[in-house]
Amino acid sequence: MEASFNVMGMMCSGCSAAVTKAVTNLKGVFQVDVDLLGKSMYVRFDEKLVTVQMMIEAVQKAGYEAALQNYPPKSPDGPVKGSEKASSRQETTAVIAMPSEKRRLAVSIPVLVILMYVAMAHHMMWPLPQFLSESPLTLALAQLLLTLPIVIVNRRFFISGFRALFHLSPNMDSLVAVGATSAIVYGIWNVVMIAFASNPDSAWNYASHLYFESGAMILTLVTVGKYLEERAKKRTTGAVEKLIDLSPQKATVSRDGKDVVVGVEELRKGDIVIVRPGERIPVDGKVVGGSSSVDESSITGESLPVDKMEGSSVISATMNIAGTLMVEAERVGSDTTLSQIIAMVKRSGASKAPIARIADKVAGIFVPVVMGLSLLVLILWLALGYGMELALTLGISVLVISCPCALGLATPVAVTVAIGRLASQGILVKSAEVIENAGSLSAVVLDKTGTITEGKPGLVGSVLCPGSLEVDLETAAVSLERLSEHVLATPIVEYFSKVAPLPVDDFSALPGFGISGKIGSVKHWGGSRAYMQKLGFDVFVLDEAVSSFTQRGCTAMYFAREGELLGAIFASDKVKATSKAAIAELKGMGLKVIMLTGDGHNAAAAIAREVGVDEFISDVLPGEKAEEIARLQKTGLRVAMVGDGINDSPSLATSDLGFAIGSGTDIAIDSADVVLLKNDLQDVARTICYALKVMRNIKENLFWAFSYNIIGIPIAAGVLYPAFGIVLSPMIGSACMSISSILVTLNALRLLRK
Repeated sequence: MEASFNVMGMMCSGCSAAVTKAVTNLKGVFQVDVDLLGKSMYVRFDEKLVTVQMMIEAVQKAGYEAALQNYPPKSPDGPVKGSEKASSRQETTAVIAMPSEKRRLAVSIPVLVILMYVAMAHHMMWPLPQFLSESPLTLALAQLLLTLPIVIVNRRFFISGFRALFHLSPNMDSLVAVGATSAIVYGIWNVVMIAFASNPDSAWNYASHLYFESGAMILTLVTVGKYLEERAKKRTTGAVEKLIDLSPQKATVSRDGKDVVVGVEELRKGDIVIVRPGERIPVDGKVVGGSSSVDESSITGESLPVDKMEGSSVISATMNIAGTLMVEAERVGSDTTLSQIIAMVKRSGASKAPIARIADKVAGIFVPVVMGLSLLVLILWLALGYGMELALTLGISVLVISCPCALGLATPVAVTVAIGRLASQGILVKSAEVIENAGSLSAVVLDKTGTITEGKPGLVGSVLCPGSLEVDLETAAVSLERLSEHVLATPIVEYFSKVAPLPVDDFSALPGFGISGKIGSVKHWGGSRAYMQKLGFDVFVLDEAVSSFTQRGCTAMYFAREGELLGAIFASDKVKATSKAAIAELKGMGLKVIMLTGDGHNAAAAIAREVGVDEFISDVLPGEKAEEIARLQKTGLRVAMVGDGINDSPSLATSDLGFAIGSGTDIAIDSADVVLLKNDLQDVARTICYALKVMRNIKENLFWAFSYNIIGIPIAAGVLYPAFGIVLSPMIGSACMSISSILVTLNALRLLRK
């Protein structure tokens, strides 16, 4: 069973690691994916061993809050309770009841400015009111009173940080809380010392080392960083919001002869929905009346409108442009294409790329290590004979300069941007792992029919055996093929539509070979050259006539009856307009491009020459495609498979990365890692090219995150102080920490450009 949760209180990768660990430790939980950016969690579990409530309690014990997401249940035959948009809005507004960063800054910044002026006036010789300038105790109390509002409005750091610390899963908030608390407590200690000072000089000395401004500055600068970071991250997670906004809230339904406006959650399978010009289609269904042009760019990325008429299929959330359409609802609520896309994008956003696991492991132990290091720095400097002020400054600086956020954000921000960007182009990625796999491919295997070609072959001619009659060939073809599911069956029946079919008994089909049945009392066969040879018919008599067709890439379908080969019918499948360019792009990226087809050698060779693949493999039976993929993998190639049919499903699953053409079967789409809604082979090249950019961006982010912490922490610990007298103040440390997270996020946002 699967379930998705909102998780409140997560601020860094340490938080997500703690939540993941808490739920993973439950017996019966198979998979846990925590999305730090989306504040959500996806769990796959055995409902006999673990319950939703047990998982919520595990999250709470880790120091966070969780709530089951209110997805609308799948109910294709009845009304759907709730809506995807309403549910998702609840998710985005489910936050801890604390002032927002913007409100906290509205209080913190003005108060901090006053506090800094008062705190630095004694050193900078700035004028102060007489009651402050003449009394060190009054000056100290004034700074304490100015610090309190900043502490109160930013109390979230203390609540979250110390709660996580109490649950033995410290996070970034713990670093901030301990650092700020240390500074403030040290300041309060000095206030006490001022009150009991033996002389004015001693009192003024204590008053000049209060550290209240450092604690307040830490809280304010971290809040500034979080505010900017959240603003930037909203752009990364905006893809889901944009998809949600596409869904109409109302629909016009024809019921009992009247047009009734209802909420989309009330729609049922079989309803006749009326869609007027300028309205978005609320369901997946079939046009049963009217004609129009529909803009499908919001779902498929295709810029040109698509003509729709009676019998045409329509997709939810697409825009009706011209005439009024009557649409019979086939999929409603969470079963619609839009809802499934939203769920897929959310699921992939929560998943982890392999490279992210390295950063997560480091981030999971990062905070405890830093806190231990901070304490060690404090003790070490005291042991070396330096004063409490320097030791405390360096200890706090180590706490607040450390940035687990940069490590935690390095991969998920880039992946979230990438998945959203690809989704807006009609490319649906099922998991974050796809991005990494796409960047490490060495070969792409392409199915021919429906992938390289249109998948809609048309008849181009026929040849007769000596002594055979044309009417016998056509009658045999129409009578047998009208019962067949072969890709050439419909074109043959349509091409010979004026020929009356005869009844067929004992019909059977042998996938990959051909079909057979009795017309009257005479057994008839139809199928490939190999099938006819196996049956004992002399196919060589047609070789000269057949070769003129097969050399042009045509597919031959032979027909025979007892004791006689009747002839052959030829069909040709047109290459898609973008296939040649797409293959050139793939080869330009250094990838080996291989065509895999069940067609004969000559037909496959003709298509291979036309589109420019490096290699082709022909005469492959449906069950053998996966074996061919496995054979290529054994040679050391990392293979992507692109296909669209049921017979492509095993090979899609076997490959290192499976691409399903969106117009293909549901089984093929379910087996694939990437779904191409536009049915355009160039999207394979776009996905791989973009994945390479994303992986480069992730490596840049990780390099920065590791380098920043490796360089920053020793400087904060005071390694430069003995030789150069350089001390990094906690204020500068907290500013650096905030800037580090922001830079990682901004770098990932560069992926939105292309």
